[in-house]
Amino acid sequence: MSADKTNTAHTGHKGWVKITHWTGTLSFLLLLFTGAEILMVHPRLYWGNVGNDLTPALFELPISRNYHHGGWTTAQPFLNTPNAAVSASRTYDIFNENGWGRSLHFLSAWMLVITGIIYLVMAFYSRHVQRNLLPRKQEFSFKNIARDTADHVRKTITFVKGPQYGLIQKISYVTVLFVLAPLMVLTGLTMSPAVTASCPFLLNMFSGMQSARTIHFFAAVLLVIFLLIHVVMIIRAGFKKHMLAMTIEA
Repeated sequence: MSADKTNTAHTGHKGWVKITHWTGTLSFLLLLFTGAEILMVHPRLYWGNVGNDLTPALFELPISRNYHHGGWTTAQPFLNTPNAAVSASRTYDIFNENGWGRSLHFLSAWMLVITGIIYLVMAFYSRHVQRNLLPRKQEFSFKNIARDTADHVRKTITFVKGPQYGLIQKISYVTVLFVLAPLMVLTGLTMSPAVTASCPFLLNMFSGMQSARTIHFFAAVLLVIFLLIHVVMIIRAGFKKHMLAMTIEA
């Protein structure tokens, strides 16, 4: 997919690109589904290391019945000190059946991580990253940015031979590969007590487990937005040609 207006013959992607693309897509969709199910159990986001129904939330997401508070029993502090963490029991049953979701989320995450590592190794080895994904200094001009943006808005994107990406595409792909994806992995690991027990620096890096959970959520939202825009642009640029190139076309 490119903003280049030259409509030349096209070829399919490399085999390793196809395999990692579809494996990564399946993994991401499973992560999205299971992540939403996990979030429904406790649809509140916090900042810091501790967060529960009795502590103030940064955001409350009305995505399940758990969003509505039915009340709780008398709060009991864990320690007899000022500002000590407190605990209490809900006065009604909540939706909390997410063991399968957590297990599948964990499995899908490792599948995506392994796929991502394979993709990056192959992409650097074949110099795909260096030649096609990293923006050149001369590309960062107002004229080029304005033209690339206008081409996307005017639907003048065509399928051309090879990965002749425009500046906006390069920035998007580099952000996903080297910013959002690593951020998702690191914040996901920070939410694991077993990992932070051996790597406590992760808690300091993200200002606590609950902060990591909040960052994890917003990084996921950005990835979903990228996915939706990516699919829309593929449809506009020629869905059939792109699908053939990413599946059976050699």
